Amino acid sequence: DLTCINHRFLVVHLSYYAYALTARAHNKHVIWQCGCVLQAATANRPSWFPGSKLPDHLDGSMPGDFGFDPLGLGKDAGKLKWYQQAELQNGRWAMLGAAGILVPDLLRSLGLGGPAAQTPWFAAGTYDYFAPPKALFAVMMFLFAWVEIRRLQDIRKPGSVNQDPIFTNNSLPDGEVGYPGGIFDPLGYSKGNMAELKVKEIKNARLAMLGFAGFVAQYNTTGKTPLQNLADHLADPWGTTVLSNDLSRLH
Repeated sequence: DLTCINHRFLVVHLSYYAYALTARAHNKHVIWQCGCVLQAATANRPSWFPGSKLPDHLDGSMPGDFGFDPLGLGKDAGKLKWYQQAELQNGRWAMLGAAGILVPDLLRSLGLGGPAAQTPWFAAGTYDYFAPPKALFAVMMFLFAWVEIRRLQDIRKPGSVNQDPIFTNNSLPDGEVGYPGGIFDPLGYSKGNMAELKVKEIKNARLAMLGFAGFVAQYNTTGKTPLQNLADHLADPWGTTVLSNDLSRLH
């Protein structure tokens, strides 16, 4: 009987050991599979620098998220939402600003656009407007503050400012913060592929912000408008470059 009990104990012990090894191997396999899936998902994501490790707080859910955050500014989820809206709004203003610089510059070169087009963007403050520039600036700051405060309210409580405070019969549809739709979408783009359009918009917005910084740098270096600089470069591609302009300032 003692021998039988020992045999049974040995069989149970070996069975438990075999089960433990099998479970451990299975868990390793599951973990390995999950790791491979996670690595594959990360590898398939667009990256600002292919092969680099993407930050954990950027999961690719935001439009134009390519994992670029070298300073770790987006680790705070609350601040990340604010930064996303700040980039979107600044990018939209930059696109309008870039168009407001290039279109009058083009009209001036064609002899069109009237007196306003003859004034370069960096001298816009000297133009004779219908009111004093300081008064126009004050009104602009007031309107900006009113709009930005309402936008902040919408970020903190989405949909809280959809109702027009003046024309109460008008209201915006419920939607995502930063993409109001309604009267702000007269061409009905929101009915198409919004995910693709969001990425295109933020890409163009980033290019516009860099472009405006380039316009400022060009003026400080050459004192000319973007299209004037482009014309000078096309007339003498090898003699008129960034290096030649910078070297001329050193003499």
